Amino acid sequence: MTRQQNVRNRRYGHAMTNSDYWREPPLAGTEAEHLVGALDRLRATFRWKADGLDAAGLSTRIGASSLTLGGLLKHLARAEEQMFTTKLSGAPLGPPWDAIDWDTDTTDWDFTSAADDTPERLYAIWDSTVERSRARLDAALANGGPDQLVHLSWSDGRRLSLRRLLCDLIEEYGRHTGHADLIREAVDGRVGEDPPIGWRPESTSPRQSG
Repeated sequence: MTRQQNVRNRRYGHAMTNSDYWREPPLAGTEAEHLVGALDRLRATFRWKADGLDAAGLSTRIGASSLTLGGLLKHLARAEEQMFTTKLSGAPLGPPWDAIDWDTDTTDWDFTSAADDTPERLYAIWDSTVERSRARLDAALANGGPDQLVHLSWSDGRRLSLRRLLCDLIEEYGRHTGHADLIREAVDGRVGEDPPIGWRPESTSPRQSG
């Protein structure tokens, strides 16, 4: 499945190459390409909303909500890891999730524990987890496409398809990217639907917020 394509977007008014606008889904691809493209566009938009912040920026809250961009980075990394390990194949979770006793720890651990992580660590957790997820998903799609049944099953024995896993993760990102949109505007006024042309994540040099 190739991600190399030229796209044209009316908002920019000129042809853009894959390197300019790498997160854009295909214009007319296969079902798998469109599902992966929709997921990658949401990943990119979310990462842009959380990008380049210091600890204060990543811990900013709005009103009564306890959500933070740091917590969302860690939570979505956990969602990625669970989706493409235990749910996909039954493989165990990797670090840092394998050190948590999920039977006794609150299900909010990924949200709340982010306050103890440095910005560099939070970005690294998300970035590295997504890199692994892409490799596992590409391998799974090459080995059976979105119709294949995965490890996860309901209590009556019915197993989910890879298509269902992809749609679930797209839904998860859609919900939390909306949260990130509001929080980031409160941090420094950053708004917008899409990252700028040519944007790439900043993982090592967070800016000072405020």
